[in-house]
Amino acid sequence: MSDKLVVGWNEIVDLPDWGVRRLAAKVDTGAASSALHVDSIELLRRDRIRFEVVVHRTRRDRRVPVTAQIVRRAKVRSSNGQFERRYFVRTRLRLGPVEKEIEISLVDRARMVHRMLLGRSALAGDFLVDVSRRHLLDGRA
Repeated sequence: MSDKLVVGWNEIVDLPDWGVRRLAAKVDTGAASSALHVDSIELLRRDRIRFEVVVHRTRRDRRVPVTAQIVRRAKVRSSNGQFERRYFVRTRLRLGPVEKEIEISLVDRARMVHRMLLGRSALAGDFLVDVSRRHLLDGRA
């Protein structure tokens, strides 16, 4: 029997280090890495970056300012098949009872329904995905 938690294709997550709560996330096993919708990216000294997490899809004024360490910059294939260079940062993710540090690419997801995409690297070791269900860990199932 597996000790992994089952998540649906759509879950609500927190990024507690940044004060981001109740963020809609799409669980995507087809994506290797996770991505977060941000705006106002500003490069700082010493490999640091400042940005605003856009928390809500329709209320774009709901933003959380964040300053973080850049862990890497890499080419990523976007949803339209094109490659783009993205900055990656690390922070804690809370999904249900599980908290873990994950790596996230910073991207403009304004045209996407979900503010965050959770890829395989964030799910590995802790979760199984039931693609026929949603909101299994946030009490809205």
